Amino acid sequence: MMRATTIVAVRRDGKTAMTGDGQVSIDDTIVKSTAQKVREMRDGEVIAGYAGAAADALALFERLEEKLDEYNGNLPRAALELAKQWRTDRVLRQLEALLLVADEQDMFLISGNGDLIVPDDDVMAIGSGGSYATAAAKALLRHTPMSAREIAETALSIAAETCVFTNDRTTTYEVPPEEEED
Repeated sequence: MMRATTIVAVRRDGKTAMTGDGQVSIDDTIVKSTAQKVREMRDGEVIAGYAGAAADALALFERLEEKLDEYNGNLPRAALELAKQWRTDRVLRQLEALLLVADEQDMFLISGNGDLIVPDDDVMAIGSGGSYATAAAKALLRHTPMSAREIAETALSIAAETCVFTNDRTTTYEVPPEEEED
């Protein structure tokens, strides 16, 4: 299990939001509270978050961006090719991270075991607080009119109240991005 973070993605009403906490832990010590584990790719068309070793995840983000460029922004194809490469490449196989990636239509969990998982619902979460965030997000989706962003942020906040490896200093991105007002 990847510890020391929580990333949650939620889709509702044509929007997908991804929120990640900012805590970095080494063993049982918090060494940073404001890390950004969620980022935009392809000018905001794709959002991605990671759980696990930061350097490993950043290397995987670079590979994913290369695959997105290679396949013209086609996230399902890029994610599949990354999962295949990650599983078969001797160097990449050693990387310890999980990726959660999404665009307007698709959401995937990608692992070094070759996993490319699509959620049954419009919710997916990774990291030590992932199960807490998933449960909270599913309940909010079913029983509130909240937006995808509000659900993702609230679910992560609830996870932070329960998981000692998750904090409430978050980064959130949405696809499509919010329109800027003039």
